[in-house]
Amino acid sequence: MKFTLVATLVVLALAHGSLAQELFDMEKIGQYVEDMKTKMTKDLSEFTRNHDLATQAQTFLEEKKTEMQPMLDQFQEQLKSAVANMETHATNVQTQIQPLMEQFQLQLEALVKQVTDKAKAISN
Repeated sequence: MKFTLVATLVVLALAHGSLAQELFDMEKIGQYVEDMKTKMTKDLSEFTRNHDLATQAQTFLEEKKTEMQPMLDQFQEQLKSAVANMETHATNVQTQIQPLMEQFQLQLEALVKQVTDKAKAISN
């Protein structure tokens, strides 16, 4: 009976030690996860505060602006040419429409005079 009691105590002691070891391992894993979270947060904060990122962005924009400038200059010249063509066409259209407008105005004035004369005749 003593032997069984001693064997039981030994088994319980080993089980307790095993559970304690598992608990210790779980604490280590938890600490590792917490350390990784802290490190990642710190690294991300440093990355976002890094002025090098802003410098790279500025450099990228300047390079693209330099690449686009010839195309923009060409577009501006084409736009100037298109505006000059439109002005020429507008002048031509105005030259053609002016006599028509003058004729329309004369016809409208004649119509108004005719209506006014008829209204005067009716009122007399």
